[in-house]
Amino acid sequence: MKRALIVLFAFLLFPLGFVYAAEQDTSSVKKQLQEAADLYFSGNPKQALEHYLEISKNTQNKDAFLNAAFISLEQGNPKQAVDITSTAYLLYPQDPEVTEFTAEAYLADGQYMNAEKFFALLEDDPERAEFLFINLARTQLGIGESELAKRNLIRATAGKEHTPLSHYLLGQIYEQEKQWAEAAENFKQSIDYDHQFTEARVHYANALEKDKQYNDAYRQYRILHNTSPKNQIYIQALQRLKPKLTPTSKPAEPDTRQGHGHTFINPIIPVSSEMKPLRVALGTTAGGRPSPRNSVIFTPSHPFTITQKSNGNILFTGKAKETWRAELQEGKASLVSPDGKRHPFSGAVIVTPKTTDSQRGATILIQKVMSGAGMTWASVDDKEYRGQLEIEHDKKHNTLLPINIVNIEEYLMGVMSSEMPSAFPVNAQRAQAVLARTYALKHLGKHKAYGYDLCDTQNCQVYGGVTAETEKGNAAVESTVGEVLLYKNKPIESVFSANCGGVTQSSKDAGWTPTPYLNPVSDYKNFNFDALQPYQFKNLLQHAQQAYSRYDKYVSKAAFRWARVIDEADLRALIKRQKKDIGNITAIIPQKRGRSGYVTQVLVKGTKGSVTLSKENVIRNNLAPGMLRSSYFIVVPNYENRKLKNFVFYGGGWGHGVGFCQTGSAGRAEAGQDYTEILAHYFPGTELVNKEEKESNK
Repeated sequence: MKRALIVLFAFLLFPLGFVYAAEQDTSSVKKQLQEAADLYFSGNPKQALEHYLEISKNTQNKDAFLNAAFISLEQGNPKQAVDITSTAYLLYPQDPEVTEFTAEAYLADGQYMNAEKFFALLEDDPERAEFLFINLARTQLGIGESELAKRNLIRATAGKEHTPLSHYLLGQIYEQEKQWAEAAENFKQSIDYDHQFTEARVHYANALEKDKQYNDAYRQYRILHNTSPKNQIYIQALQRLKPKLTPTSKPAEPDTRQGHGHTFINPIIPVSSEMKPLRVALGTTAGGRPSPRNSVIFTPSHPFTITQKSNGNILFTGKAKETWRAELQEGKASLVSPDGKRHPFSGAVIVTPKTTDSQRGATILIQKVMSGAGMTWASVDDKEYRGQLEIEHDKKHNTLLPINIVNIEEYLMGVMSSEMPSAFPVNAQRAQAVLARTYALKHLGKHKAYGYDLCDTQNCQVYGGVTAETEKGNAAVESTVGEVLLYKNKPIESVFSANCGGVTQSSKDAGWTPTPYLNPVSDYKNFNFDALQPYQFKNLLQHAQQAYSRYDKYVSKAAFRWARVIDEADLRALIKRQKKDIGNITAIIPQKRGRSGYVTQVLVKGTKGSVTLSKENVIRNNLAPGMLRSSYFIVVPNYENRKLKNFVFYGGGWGHGVGFCQTGSAGRAEAGQDYTEILAHYFPGTELVNKEEKESNK
């Protein structure tokens, strides 16, 4: 009865003059749909919309209706989407996808009562229940029924796919009711699931403060301040809360620990004599440049020599586990031996520990090395390294520069766990080892202007030395010694992201240089990407999908699917600060979307003007505080009382999405794929070769 009434209601909204022709030949319709999709993916959404409307009029094709509705919503025209979906519903009243599109069109247009009627028809669909409860709550909030909304959001929090969003919306209701403890608990659930959900953290900090949990509120604002140091709201909150902090029951003792002892390591892995050791600068800045340093304190595990780099002359010899230091005072460098004697030096010196023990390799422990420069997790720690230590008096930058001279295989051992979770399956680890080796060879001399090959930060590859080594990572390196990926006999650009969200994007769509082997490849298990239509992105990003990159062992589920709720006021302030003042934000319109689904160009419209965002990093950094996880998203405006309140982003993946998908490789490895298969999938057209064997056969 309810559905019959809805059908009758939809007839009243049937657009006048909308006349259908007889159903056309299936192959002809498919061709027309493909032509319309090509227009959309070539950056012509308005022309694509016209084409889809024409197809729907002439053929009654469901996909044409859904594509037209999707583009209308994406282009900020919900009224047109209502007309399109209402008409489609007349023809397909039993189709849940059409029903959901119709309901969401009404919701986007602020017609909450009509939206609620259509959402109610979907209650019997268990696969869509969680998302249904969220949307029902959104309609009920629109008409002021907060108790009904609360009830539906509580039901939604029992789900698995959208719990950060449901907890966030529920927290906002408790916040409005001034139930601060309940609000804080729900916001905490959101950020526990997805630590990138910045706006949930803002509300969490506020609720904690209102609940007089000042220490915890201060801690949350500190995290927010680290991600956005110039944000006045965070600065003022820290100043406001500091006098209210309660001392801990036991004062923290000063950290007087000395560096950890040396680690038992296997001897040096032999490499081809053709392969020169790498020169890796330690403790560099976020951009890979030398950082200010007045001393380098080091302790070799075995007897060692200190030689002058310029001529190879031995300056000193030392015993195992003696601690020496290099110091810079008034522009002059010197070595200080354990007995406190100072020995001036110029240029650079090289520390070389030596061992005759076939079971134990030599290492050098260096005190106070910066890690993660420029990141929220930055720290200064004692670290241990294989190979040799060069200490250069860099007069140009007035610093002492420690450089680890190490062969490429041992360097990779110190990279692996920093770039991929050590618990990932072995073939994923092997694939990552090949890519890390390829990257090092491709970028040798990246920082030659500063006198070294590579840095130890994300500007190159994060390198932690022996301290960062794991048994699994070392095994992956040893089992792939010398193997690299080549394209036309040269090392490839072996880029990777944490999670591609089900599909990678091309380097061209990311705003980079077009590269033959960096094109979209799918990680979805049950989806034909070759026949992709634009409207399917809604289903892919809002509902559960089977994909190799939907691998949530040892990593956050939010890396595969995530949601963000960006208040109009926050977005307005962000655009004003980073671009220009365009007034109140009225729409976010994806103007171009690659075939993979990643947005490549976005128009942000305001009451005073507009801003166009291109390139994946620019889009991610300008649409949300603390940046979006990826540019693979759809965005839905949310109105309350006919006023734009916020934008809800539904997204997938974490990172730029180009090249190797780390989480996808783990899913593929667990499914039984070998690392050679995995690499061939993500980098089609490349060749896996053993560089050492190739060099030795010349």
